[in-house]
Amino acid sequence: MKLITRGHLTYCSNIHPGESWEEVFQALQTHLPVVKKQVSPEQSMGIGLRLSDQASRELQQEGTTLLNDWMHQQGFYVFTMNGFPFGGFHRQKVKDQVHQPDWTTSERVAYTLRLFEILSQLIPKGLDGGISTSPLSYKPWWSQQQRKDVFRRSTQNIIEVLVELHKYYQDKEVLLHLDIEPEPDGLIENSQESITYFREWLLPMAQEELVTRLGVSVGEAKEIALRHINICYDVCHFAVAYESPAEVMQKFQESGIRIGKIQISSALKKDFTGTAESRDQCKLAFSVLNEPTYLHQVIARDREGGLHQYTDLPAGLNHIGDPEIVEWRTHFHVPVFVRSYGLLESTQQDIIEVLQLWSDSPMTNHLEVETYTWEVLPRELQKELNTSIARELNWVIDQMDR
Repeated sequence: MKLITRGHLTYCSNIHPGESWEEVFQALQTHLPVVKKQVSPEQSMGIGLRLSDQASRELQQEGTTLLNDWMHQQGFYVFTMNGFPFGGFHRQKVKDQVHQPDWTTSERVAYTLRLFEILSQLIPKGLDGGISTSPLSYKPWWSQQQRKDVFRRSTQNIIEVLVELHKYYQDKEVLLHLDIEPEPDGLIENSQESITYFREWLLPMAQEELVTRLGVSVGEAKEIALRHINICYDVCHFAVAYESPAEVMQKFQESGIRIGKIQISSALKKDFTGTAESRDQCKLAFSVLNEPTYLHQVIARDREGGLHQYTDLPAGLNHIGDPEIVEWRTHFHVPVFVRSYGLLESTQQDIIEVLQLWSDSPMTNHLEVETYTWEVLPRELQKELNTSIARELNWVIDQMDR
């Protein structure tokens, strides 16, 4: 009853514009059956559902009966949701506001709890459900001195969600997990910052809080926290940070941190060593990607292996001529089946490595293709949308079959 053995594969519906529940449901009805015919005509197909705050409020008020009936008739089910973008995500300037409201706010808590309530009503019996979320906040908003307070307040709010997820587990026997999604310039950016966050903030605070509130032991409190607070491994984000998938997976395993979802996504890169193209040509190739909607963080690697970070493409482009820089990677999701785009290459190899690691030893049963930038892709990559989505999913399935 699923596309792949030992797991569930889908794509994230944040590729479809729509902030109201009416718009979201219309998009699901329009696109999903067409994609399913090309990918999973005989089997049920999972949905990676993205609801804005507005859509979640409207769906909560309407109830999930109509959606559940439609999914049952059409052969769909929901197992994962994207709770990172709170508000508008298409056809407007998003940039760093994708982190707003952050985890220091009650709005983020209420939104996330609402999503979990909806997910608990949609998820088939016997499946675990996950919601990916922001890496707490946006690092450039805060001074070094302020960040400790941001970590403290964010973690306290995460624990409020954790307590509710434990109640679902105890009372309704459904396993739900919140999947924190590290990304460049997030308050949590990479594997080491993830591990540090769990070790220095989440686990100590959760253990103290849960022992008091739930009357459990310290060991049980740690188990509860690790069960319900996971990491969303976005392949693009870790590739931009030059992290080896195998090393990251090993570090998380050794730290006891679980991966709740793998988001299958691809960034763009350029290796300047041994290339015949001038940096001016490369600058022009990257400049084409400079669009006003999303953040396209850049991390450049120098000859000594040092990393230099820029919050967005315009800042990075001012330094692309530096002869000490030997490689560029930028956060720009391109279709996962694209290996190269003109002078630029994708980080597709990281996806292949992650899928091989997953095939050898599944670290999660949630896999979601996330190429949300379709509307701002260069025209050369803008194929018919449903065909492109199906091609991405079929490409992933092909990699797993090798």
